[in-house]
Amino acid sequence: MSSLIGLLGGYQPDGGAEAADLGRTRALAERAEDPWARSLPLHVTASALIVHPPSGRVLLRWHQRQQAWLQVGGHGDPGESDAVAIALREAREETGLDDLVPWPDAELRQVVVVGVPALGAEPAHEHADLRFVFATKTPDLAVAETSAAPLRWLTIAQAHELTAEANLREMLTRARRLLAGDRS
Repeated sequence: MSSLIGLLGGYQPDGGAEAADLGRTRALAERAEDPWARSLPLHVTASALIVHPPSGRVLLRWHQRQQAWLQVGGHGDPGESDAVAIALREAREETGLDDLVPWPDAELRQVVVVGVPALGAEPAHEHADLRFVFATKTPDLAVAETSAAPLRWLTIAQAHELTAEANLREMLTRARRLLAGDRS
């Protein structure tokens, strides 16, 4: 998992909460044989906030399990370990958008540990989520993966109002800065 350790090693957290989440994620990457393994109570996932830069809109997906509008993304498949590639695969699967590209670059934009509620036989667990920003030139081609997971294009302000998740609100703030041309 040296690519994951390298990715995390070069990342600078913004604030104490993200520093703590980054620390937990780094420890997981250093000690686990496969930090992406879903069998671990804390495992790595990768997600992306999809933007349409010309309109300044973002795409959110309804997550039934979380009962929330969130960014797209998810688990690595067996043998996968490239966070950007995992987030890109998941984003394409969940939106049908085949023109997605890391935007404005492939930098890691947020690290956050999120709780996931139990479902059926699967116990509650945590995701160490690595978040990126991807862009599309064809927002009108977005198609929900299933009817239970609708998609919505929103302004940053609308998305901020729609979600109660503080970590997603922070990601939206970071996306707003990127859309305004602030690459810091």
